[in-house]
Amino acid sequence: MTARPFRKMHGLGNDFVVVDAREQPFAPSAAQAAAIADRRRGVGCDQLIVLEPAEPGDRADLFMRIFNADGSEAEACGNATRCVASLLFAEGREAVAIRTLGGLLPCTPAENGLVTADLGPARLDWREVPLAREMDTLRLDYAKGPLAEPVALSLGNPHVVFFVADPAAVALETLGPAIEHDPLFPRRTNVQIVQVVSRTHLRQRIWERGAGLTQASGSGGCAAQVAAVRRGLTERRARVEQPGGELIVEWREADGHVLMTGPVATAFCGMLDGSLLG
Repeated sequence: MTARPFRKMHGLGNDFVVVDAREQPFAPSAAQAAAIADRRRGVGCDQLIVLEPAEPGDRADLFMRIFNADGSEAEACGNATRCVASLLFAEGREAVAIRTLGGLLPCTPAENGLVTADLGPARLDWREVPLAREMDTLRLDYAKGPLAEPVALSLGNPHVVFFVADPAAVALETLGPAIEHDPLFPRRTNVQIVQVVSRTHLRQRIWERGAGLTQASGSGGCAAQVAAVRRGLTERRARVEQPGGELIVEWREADGHVLMTGPVATAFCGMLDGSLLG
């Protein structure tokens, strides 16, 4: 495979290697994706993002393929969606729609260079998460160490949300992978550890499926807010504080869609050497 240009981007430190394959196909294997994501031997990222043409007749502007750092594919990624939307805005588009395995994600520019992504309706049924068996997703009968009774939901990708007094006190580097790979979650799961600071402020740490501890997660922030509203802990709109910064998340009452607003940034551009892709 020949060398390919890429752009290194991030949303609140949740970082991506973005390859534009709309004109020249790029189909990395799981092993190649993991090699690119390797922070010592590759470029390093939480996810590799490949931009592909939308299917004929699809109203999407493009299809965004998402590879986790371990090479597995993800259905959705909120921060990457905002980053890719910003690239389309730079091409002169005012509102865009990005297709992922998890669905169509409309995006619009917001004030001060921020981007708003519509992650669609939260999926709350146990079959939609999915779980291995029928359970009440508002309060799962599930515990791992000191963590218990999470909220489960999907935003195109699966999440469990645990509410705690102090996220920093949770050994997420140990508990995260154990929960991610628990048989209750047949597609594995993202793990959110959340503190309710006030009715308009959440504080969160993230274990991302296939990537591990991350500085931020767009869909994770949305999952935290939806879970908090379901439990009656916050208003419909709140700021979600993550290690890398803050998102504004609204679970819109009118249609159930989850809107996330936050910053995007480009760190640098470069070339993926052919030896890395060989």
